Amino acid sequence: MKRLAFVIGGAASLALAGCGSGNQDAVNNAELNQPAAEDLNALANDAAANAEDQNLANQQLQLNDENAAADSNGSNPTEDQEKNVDAM
Repeated sequence: MKRLAFVIGGAASLALAGCGSGNQDAVNNAELNQPAAEDLNALANDAAANAEDQNLANQQLQLNDENAAADSNGSNPTEDQEKNVDAM
């Protein structure tokens, strides 16, 4: 029984020693597959700018819709009112 425990322990230690070698090729491959920090920053800035542009476009559409609704509900100004605005 002691021999069996010794053999199993030795095999386990050899297997663990083989796995923990710190394979530099795998580390280099992982580093090559990572994008550079500058690329990530540029992508983040582009995404933020696109989101801001989209928000501004949505606000403009909302304002246009509100103005169209207000124009359709209101009465047309009289000629005197138009002249008054032009004089300002």
